[in-house]
Amino acid sequence: MILSRLDIYSYCLDSGSYHGPRWRMEPGDLFIPVDSIEEEATLTCDAKGIPPPQYRWSLNGTLINLGLDRRRRLSGGNLIISSLDRYQDVGMYQCMAYNTVGAILSRRASLQFAYLDHFKVHTRSAVSVREGQGVVLLCGTPTSSGDLTYAWVFNEYPYFVQQDNRRFVSQQTGNLYIAKVEPSDVGNYTCVVMNSITKGKVHSSPTSLILRTDGVMGEYEPKIEVNFPDNVPAAKGSTVTLECFALGNPVPEITWKRANGVPFPSKVKMKYSNAVLEIPSFQQDDTGGYECVAENKMGKNTATGRLAFYAKPQWIQAMKDTALAIEERLYWECRANGKPKPSYTWLKNGQQLLSEDRIHVEDGVLSVSALTLSDAGMYQCVAENKHGVIYFAAELMVLASPPDFTGNILRALLKAKAGTTVTLECKPQAYPIASILWKKGNLEQVHYSSHLHGTLRLANVSKSDAGSYTCFARNRFGMSSTTGRLLVTDPTRITQGPVDMEIIVGESIVLPCQVASDPVLDVSFSWAFNGQLIAKGDSHFELVGGRTAGDLMIRNIQLYHAGKYICVVDTDVESLSAVAVLIVKGPPSPPDSVTVEEVTDSTAQLAWSPGRDNGSPITNYLIQTRTPFTVGWQRVNTVPEIIDGNTLTATVVDLNAWVEYEFRVLAKNSVGVGEPSPVSVKTRTEDAVPDAAPGDVGGGGGSRSELVITWEPVPEELQNGESFGYIIAFRAFGEVSWTHVATSAPGASRYVYRNDSIAPFSPFHVKVGTYNSKGQGPFSPVVTIYSAEIEPSGMPAGVWARSVSASEIEVNWQALSFTPERVLGYEVVYWEDDTKPETMGKVRVPWNQTSVTVSGLEGNTQYFLTVSAFNTAGTGPFLPAINVTTKKPPPAQPPLNVEWTLIGSQLSLYWEPVVAMESESEVTGYQVSFTLRQRHKEVNTLTTANSTAELTLPEEEDDYIIHIQTLSEGGLGPASDPIRVHQLSKLNSMLAFFLISFEK
Repeated sequence: MILSRLDIYSYCLDSGSYHGPRWRMEPGDLFIPVDSIEEEATLTCDAKGIPPPQYRWSLNGTLINLGLDRRRRLSGGNLIISSLDRYQDVGMYQCMAYNTVGAILSRRASLQFAYLDHFKVHTRSAVSVREGQGVVLLCGTPTSSGDLTYAWVFNEYPYFVQQDNRRFVSQQTGNLYIAKVEPSDVGNYTCVVMNSITKGKVHSSPTSLILRTDGVMGEYEPKIEVNFPDNVPAAKGSTVTLECFALGNPVPEITWKRANGVPFPSKVKMKYSNAVLEIPSFQQDDTGGYECVAENKMGKNTATGRLAFYAKPQWIQAMKDTALAIEERLYWECRANGKPKPSYTWLKNGQQLLSEDRIHVEDGVLSVSALTLSDAGMYQCVAENKHGVIYFAAELMVLASPPDFTGNILRALLKAKAGTTVTLECKPQAYPIASILWKKGNLEQVHYSSHLHGTLRLANVSKSDAGSYTCFARNRFGMSSTTGRLLVTDPTRITQGPVDMEIIVGESIVLPCQVASDPVLDVSFSWAFNGQLIAKGDSHFELVGGRTAGDLMIRNIQLYHAGKYICVVDTDVESLSAVAVLIVKGPPSPPDSVTVEEVTDSTAQLAWSPGRDNGSPITNYLIQTRTPFTVGWQRVNTVPEIIDGNTLTATVVDLNAWVEYEFRVLAKNSVGVGEPSPVSVKTRTEDAVPDAAPGDVGGGGGSRSELVITWEPVPEELQNGESFGYIIAFRAFGEVSWTHVATSAPGASRYVYRNDSIAPFSPFHVKVGTYNSKGQGPFSPVVTIYSAEIEPSGMPAGVWARSVSASEIEVNWQALSFTPERVLGYEVVYWEDDTKPETMGKVRVPWNQTSVTVSGLEGNTQYFLTVSAFNTAGTGPFLPAINVTTKKPPPAQPPLNVEWTLIGSQLSLYWEPVVAMESESEVTGYQVSFTLRQRHKEVNTLTTANSTAELTLPEEEDDYIIHIQTLSEGGLGPASDPIRVHQLSKLNSMLAFFLISFEK
């Protein structure tokens, strides 16, 4: 029965069902204005825990009986005090939160009442002083609670005394100090006191300051009236204020210094003409002696004191929630810093612990030996000095239970490779720790090597070690066991692993990884590349194979695939691996840093740095160039002609002068040519005399007395320099000397020489040369051209014409028998009438042709025609015009309702006759044209006078396309819709013919 209760209690604690209280919010200090005592005051207290905590409050160490107190009540854990009493409710409050696990105390919080009483009403005596004398006007602060501030009114509100080096209002005493009285100081002074918490303000009775008439105060040395204590305690992080003010004549000057001579840090501030020294965020470095010096020409006086550093306790080490088994030992230590050094006490469930029997308490250390269940609960370490007290809580759970293998049972089946060491762990949850016994099968006890805490170690296992193993665990609360089976397997071997390889970029390979393993084992394969596991989503990699193979296929290998590949084989009992290094060869990487070091008019010296050879040594380099005149990049000639892989400079030759070049370098190895280098800086070759002459020199034609010379301009990239132009040289046949003319237009391609003495069509020798700013270049070969000729003077004779169709007229004439001018041909001009110039057209034919057919004319229309001879100078005189009328157009209606029958290869066609309209030519017959669909340019025709036709179709394995058009003197009419005779129709007709013949 006892065991059962202990077991349930241990289970609740261990399973996390119960937890002691933890503070969510602790009470804070309250300062309440007395004029607000009719309101409520709330001291907060909120903790979490399971079960939810309950609360108690104490005042000045005495428990508050809330059942008998009508002014105090709880709201959750908060203490609400109504009808506040200035005398009964003041003090230190502390909250306790408790549940079934334990109790904890909160920090201590003070409740104080702020107030400011009125000054006693009485008339203050006047203060009589000499001019130049110092004076102190006393405030006489009334009783109060809470921080106060002071000010003085001069004569009447709101004229406040302005503080300067002569006047000072102490915030420590409230008094007004005047170092040296002047006549302007005479008047009434009122002390004003303000409470910073209640915001209340009270005024004293006025004090009159009057001057004595018995003389002026002489000069005297400073007398310090406001100073600071010999020892001033200051809290860490607080703002420390020291006051120092002196009376004297002349007005003393206040200065400050540290006793150790160290200058003040920048954070220190001086106020009110140095009467106040303020040190914000006070730290340990700010401690020590401080000295105030008041000085005038009559002497000086000093006041000294020390600032002492203090700090409330602050945790630097604390304990943690702890769960220990019954009979174990608890050791907790907590540490706090603070000044002065904190002292420590320990609480259990809110009650102080003292050393006795099993419990030892000393200087922040708590130890409890041989734990019992009654030791469970909430513990607090308390650190305290005279400036503050802090609490830290932790929960102690004492566990007691029989062995339990839940969550730590032996694996039902454990596989192990023969020859290895097997470790079977027996780790029941048991409080106190259980004793362990191992058994194999039905044996009483296993005689194997065993470690502490029940671990069974089987070294160099073999098949005979296979079987079931049971771990028995026992403590004073009970016993439990767990069983598992050991299966010993044969070792796994990699029968074919990957080998080191060299491969070319873009190829694909398979890295083998095949194993032989025990059939009972599950085998899995994975691959790592350069230490990183290969992911399945990579399109370059694919794992292929079955249960005993994990080959890795690598597709479209790139340079970055070079490296170490590891095949990892995992089974239930072991992990094996095989390594191969893959070297990937590819074309070289681009060379770098291509520079042009020296340039002439036809060469450029280049240098570059090599790129990576990518697994295959660089055999040679190629150089390419680009100019504004080339399309893309072009290879250039170099010296040396072949640049080997160890050479990093070369001279590019055969460049054009005065051209802007860009260069790039490509590297080649046994795999191929790599990507080009970055492009060099644009570089212009030096200029030179032109070395190219204009091409295609010719000419002729032009107007009377002209010699027209033409040529093909020299391209800009061959002009070799600036100020490029042409020199045109010519001479008549039989002459010796040349006439030279220059033109500075580099794009010129024509020159016209005019001279009335030039006979028509006279031969000339002509050549064209070049020049630029460097000099004259070569001339072209000499050619013969002719000067301009004159138009033919004769007219053709015997012109006649006839209408051929609705759109054509045939024109005939006789050739010119003699004319002194050259005749190149004849020109026929035609038009409808003089009012329709847009209808004019012309046709030219060679000199040896005396007829032409003019086409594209309108039907049934009269045309005028004339003929003349022409040459390069123009046309000669025209004959008087003749007129001819074209024939009526053919019918616009094509043959309709075409029917056809096909028997064998015999095609019969029928259609409706076409009747011409009055404005159309009469139908004289029909033209039937047919062609094969695949040979549509081979057209066969036949004509018929009737609206029927018989065709014999050739034996072709193709479809036929047939058109029908009308015939008339106006020409061919529009074609009918195409008739398509399919090959299948032809076959069917033949089949029908054979059937008919068979029936007969």
